[in-house]
Amino acid sequence: MASLCKQQPNLQFQHSTPPTTAMQRRFRRGDLVEVASVEEGFVGSYYEATIVTDLVMNEYIVQYKTLVKEDLSGPLREVATAAEVRPRPPKIPPPANDFRLYDVVDAFDNDGWWVGKITGRTGDGRYYVFFETTGDELPYPKDTLRVHQDWVNGKWVS
Repeated sequence: MASLCKQQPNLQFQHSTPPTTAMQRRFRRGDLVEVASVEEGFVGSYYEATIVTDLVMNEYIVQYKTLVKEDLSGPLREVATAAEVRPRPPKIPPPANDFRLYDVVDAFDNDGWWVGKITGRTGDGRYYVFFETTGDELPYPKDTLRVHQDWVNGKWVS
């Protein structure tokens, strides 16, 4: 891994998208979840939240852990559809021998988790991550990366 150098990515990979099948899980007040952003420029990112209310019509009121109201008066609350909500993924320790070239990871940035691929390593041990949804390639320390997992048919897969 130490021999990785920064490379220009030519990557095609899938990122988690909100599920649209009947396998959606019902959440209850207090459940810890992640909410997929559907806003342009933020697609492919997930934000940690807590279920505040289970509404009718497959919607929830969620309160974000890291997002705040525009007036900075407290945590942001908003309505999220069931298709945008998933449980928080289980913690998987990072690989003992470091991440490898083209490993799919989630990088914590701008208050949320963004899916990308490892494209190289810096001299100080950070990893370059390429984000297909934005076209950006940025360096991250290992402690801001996690093994990417997808929520598929009610189960986590990596």
